[in-house]
Amino acid sequence: MTAPGAVLLDADGTLVDSTYLHVSAWSQAFARIGQPVDSWRIHRCIGMGSDKLLAALLGDRADELGKSASELHSEIYAGTTDRIRRLDGVHELLRALRERGLRAVLSTSAPPDELEHIRRVLDAEDLLHAVTAAEDVEEAKPEPDLVTTALAKAAMPAERAVFVGDAVWDVEACKRAGVPCIGVLTGGISAGELRDAGAVAVYGSVGHLLDELDTSAVGRLLH
Repeated sequence: MTAPGAVLLDADGTLVDSTYLHVSAWSQAFARIGQPVDSWRIHRCIGMGSDKLLAALLGDRADELGKSASELHSEIYAGTTDRIRRLDGVHELLRALRERGLRAVLSTSAPPDELEHIRRVLDAEDLLHAVTAAEDVEEAKPEPDLVTTALAKAAMPAERAVFVGDAVWDVEACKRAGVPCIGVLTGGISAGELRDAGAVAVYGSVGHLLDELDTSAVGRLLH
């Protein structure tokens, strides 16, 4: 049976509470290579692909130091994965999407090792139609590749999909792919910034979105 639409979902900061673990890991990594970066600047770049994050934060030293910083980030972050937790309302939202016949696609820029931890914490394989991650695309957010790949896996055109994410980079990627983006505040980015970037609506969390699902942009896919 043909589904009425698809909901594409970011992971870090949207479905799992991991944003500030990444900030801490990057902060420690930059300090260890002798290039300390203020945590607020790191936070502003979470959600970008790592290559773009390194370019933004290390500038003209990214080519020289980026590989070391990235490896250190992965090592430090791996030591914190026991602290990652699924955000409230995730399973309930995914079940509600399935009950309405919508295809839920996990769309994250996480590399394979981080994706493994995300999937373990989500514990929602039976509720997901498909998963896309960094290894599936050439360019990470804010480029549209992750969004367009998720659309392909959902077998849906852009006009029959909605993306849910927590960062302005999610919104930017969606604009380039022609997919409406709903913002959530659980990644620490303000409602004003998400709306200014182009989010069609902003909710406190995916649990809040669930409470208003049928009147949201997701609900409009059913009509």
